Amino acid sequence: MNFLAHLFLTRSDESITVGNYLGDFLTNRQVSKLPKAIQEGVTIHRLIDQFTDEHPLVREGAELLKPKHGRYAPVVLDVMFDFLLARNWERFAGGLGIRNFADQTYRVLLEATPLMPEKIAERTERMVAADWLVHYATFEGIDYTFSRMKVRSSRPKSIENAAATMMDHLEELNERFIRFFPELINFVNEEMAKR
Repeated sequence: MNFLAHLFLTRSDESITVGNYLGDFLTNRQVSKLPKAIQEGVTIHRLIDQFTDEHPLVREGAELLKPKHGRYAPVVLDVMFDFLLARNWERFAGGLGIRNFADQTYRVLLEATPLMPEKIAERTERMVAADWLVHYATFEGIDYTFSRMKVRSSRPKSIENAAATMMDHLEELNERFIRFFPELINFVNEEMAKR
């Protein structure tokens, strides 16, 4: 799961949403200095990743991508899942439009920037300014996301043409996503209820 899906899954609790957003960026030592509720969000983030990585439908999706993307297939699939969530937004969002969701989420994250390391706060401000969450709904937005990933990757060739690969396998990936995502929603809701 990438930003859109992670943030969507914990949208009902602002502190957990902040921690969920920070989950990939912070060391355990940095996490330990955050308020308890935000620490819980980091835990939820890691559980989401584990559940996703181990799920048979996700593994099947990654196998479809392996011929072109090798060991980066699961990473590429995470980003594709944001596009698929946006494509199926009405199925999962219960009347909350993606624009309203993005605006609410941006407000929550911007209010939390004083708690973030400077680099992460700056990245958050760039995300809001460029409207990443809504742009995941477009082919151009996903293609741009992959181009940013290529720059940071140690194997940029493994990410090359990822948006085109997604379109080549769109229906197969979408079918797996719409079966998988309700299970992930239920899993996250159960985990959040424990906290």
